[in-house]
Amino acid sequence: MAETEIATAMGESGMIALGAGIAMGLGALATAWAQSAIGSSGMGVLAEKPEEFTKVLICLALPETIVILGFVVAFLLVGKVA
Repeated sequence: MAETEIATAMGESGMIALGAGIAMGLGALATAWAQSAIGSSGMGVLAEKPEEFTKVLICLALPETIVILGFVVAFLLVGKVA
């Protein structure tokens, strides 16, 4: 009986850790994909209108919130692991 409880607890902890890794990994992958598209488009804009630098920089920094939110979710999930 105690063995099944331990196995269940370890399985649950493993799934929580897997969820934390997925949250962080996929968030970073999505951010990289978005920033590559925004960066190349932003360079094209800056070649024609250098005065738009601030807007391009803000647009390039916005996808970083995906990684930050993924990190927060992963941190909260890891806090649940016993």
